[in-house]
Amino acid sequence: MTEWAHPAAILIVGSFLVPFLRGGLRKCYLLALPSAALVSTIYLSPGNHWTYSFLGNDLIFGRVDKLSLVFAYVFTIMAFIGNMYALHVDDNRQHVAALMYAGSSLGVVFAGDLLTLFIFWEIMAFASAYLIFARFTERAKKAGFRYLLVHLFGGVVLLAGIIMHYVESGSLLFGPLGDGGLAFYLILIGFILNAAVPPLSAWLSDAYPEATITGSVFLCAFTTKTAIYVLIRGFPGTEILVPMGVFMTLYGVVYAVLENDCRRLLAYHIISQVGYMVTGVGMGTYLALNGATAHAFTHIIYKALLFMGAGSVVYMTGLRRLTDMGGLYRTMPVTMVLYMIGGFSISAFPLFSGFVSKSMVVSAAAYDHRAIVTLLLTAASTGTFLSTTLKLPYFMFFGKDSGIKAKEPPLNMLVGMGIAAFLCVAMGVYPSALYNVLPYLAKYKPYTADHITGSLGLLLFTALGFFVLLKKLNPEPTISMDTDWFYRKGASIFMWFLNDPMLKIGDLLARTFFNTIPSALIWFSKNPLGALKIAADTAFILVCGSDRRAEVKRRIDKEKAIYPGDIIKHWPIGSTVLWVTIFLLTCLLIYYV
Repeated sequence: MTEWAHPAAILIVGSFLVPFLRGGLRKCYLLALPSAALVSTIYLSPGNHWTYSFLGNDLIFGRVDKLSLVFAYVFTIMAFIGNMYALHVDDNRQHVAALMYAGSSLGVVFAGDLLTLFIFWEIMAFASAYLIFARFTERAKKAGFRYLLVHLFGGVVLLAGIIMHYVESGSLLFGPLGDGGLAFYLILIGFILNAAVPPLSAWLSDAYPEATITGSVFLCAFTTKTAIYVLIRGFPGTEILVPMGVFMTLYGVVYAVLENDCRRLLAYHIISQVGYMVTGVGMGTYLALNGATAHAFTHIIYKALLFMGAGSVVYMTGLRRLTDMGGLYRTMPVTMVLYMIGGFSISAFPLFSGFVSKSMVVSAAAYDHRAIVTLLLTAASTGTFLSTTLKLPYFMFFGKDSGIKAKEPPLNMLVGMGIAAFLCVAMGVYPSALYNVLPYLAKYKPYTADHITGSLGLLLFTALGFFVLLKKLNPEPTISMDTDWFYRKGASIFMWFLNDPMLKIGDLLARTFFNTIPSALIWFSKNPLGALKIAADTAFILVCGSDRRAEVKRRIDKEKAIYPGDIIKHWPIGSTVLWVTIFLLTCLLIYYV
C-alpha cells in the first residue's frame, strides 16, 4: 500500500505551484500532476486510509474500493487529457481552478463520511464556477453567478440533510442511506441537483456554453459524474430515480434537437446521457449499477472529446451557432474526424465506447422486465445519434460553405482530442478492459448478433430519416427557453422589489425610526403632562360633535403655543430619569408576567 500522497492532495496542493512556473516547465508540470495522481490511484489497496478523529467522529479521506477506484481512474485520466488540451492557455488562474476542480472531485470519490464529502463538494462548486467567470464576458459573468447560486442552494440542502441524518443515526459514515425520511430526501435533492435532473438542470445548459473553451471540457466531466458516484454509493435501488432518469434522457434529446448553439446542444446531451446512469442507479441491480458506472466512465471521455471538437471550432472561428457555420471539413479535417469518433461513441455505434456501456443499462431494464423503460431509453438513443452525430457535424463541417477562413487548432488541442478518441475506440473494441474494473459481479456480452444488427438497423434508419427530412431539420437562429426562465424572471422581480418598493419602505422606516419617532419622544419628554393633554384633546375631536370641534381646536392651538410653558405644569423629574424609569418598569412587567 502506498500512502505517501492522496490523489486529491496531489492535484489540489500541487495546483498552488502553477503560478510560479513558466513556459515548458509549467507545461510539463501540468501533465505530471494528473500522471502522479493516476499512479497513486493505481497503487492504492482496498480499505480505509487517511482517517482522522474529529469531535468523536472518524473523518475518512481515503475509502478505497472498486467503486471509488473506477471513478478515480477516469477522473485522473480526464485531468491529464484536459490539461493537455489546455496547455496553450496562458492563464494560471484557469489551470489552478481546473486542478482544484479535478482534485476535489477525487476527494468526493474517496470520502468515507458525509462531512468530508461535503467539504470537497463545496470546493468543487467554487473551483468549477471560476472556469465560467474566466471567460470575462457579460454573459459568462451572469451565467457564473447563476451557476454558483444554484450550487450553493444545493449545498445548503445537502448540509441540512447531513445534519438531520447525523441527529437521527448518530453516524456520519457514507453508505446506503435507507429509504424515506426528511434527511434521506434532502440529501437526495442535493445530489440530484448536481446530476442535473430536471427541473433542477437548467444551470448546466445555461453555464457550460458560457465557460472558457478549455474550462467547458473540465465542466462536462466532473460535476455530474461525481453526482452519479454518490447516487450509486448512497441511493442504489431508489425507485423514484427510474422515472427521473428516463425523463432526463428524453428531455435532453428534445432540447438538443431544437438547439442552434453547438456547445449548448452538447450540454443538453450531458443531461440526456446522465439520465441513463440515473436510471441504472434507480433500478439497482448489479447489471444496472455496473452499466451506470461503465457509462459514466465512457461518457467522461467521449463527451470531453465532443466538447474539445466543438470548442476547437469555436476557438478557431469565433462562431458558436450552427446557422453561421458550414464547409469547415476543408480547413479542419482532423478536428472533424476526431469529433466524429466522439459522435459515434455517444450514439452507441458498434466498435465505439458508448456501445459497450449504454447497452448495459438498456439491457438491465429489459432483464428487469421494464418494457416501457427499455423502449424509451432506446428512443432517446436515436435522438442522440440524430443531433450529435448527424445534425451538429453536418451543419458545422458540411452543409453550405460559409466561406469561413479557419485552420486546425494548436497541436496540444489535437493531441488531447487524439488521446480521447483512442480511448473511445479502445474501449469499444476491447470492452473487457473496462468491464474488469467495474465494481459488481455481473457478466455482460455486448457483441451479440442480435445487439449488433438491432443497433445498426436503428441507427441507419435514423440516418436515412435525417437526410430525407434535412430541410425540416435546418437549425433556426432562436433561443430555446428552459426552466432557468423561472429563476431568471424571479431574480429580476426580486431585484426590482429590492430597488423600488424596498427602498421606499426602507426610507419610510428610516425616517420614522430615526427622525419622526425620536423627535416625538423629545417633544413628549419636554412636558409629558402637556403632551398627554394635547393628545387627549386631539383624540376628543374625533368623537365630539361638530359644534364642539371649533372650540377644542382653539384650545389645542393655545396649548401648543404655550407648550412647554407654565400653563401646564411640568413633570417633576428630568426627561432622562423619566425614560429610564419607563424602561425599568417595562422590564419588571415583562419579568413578572
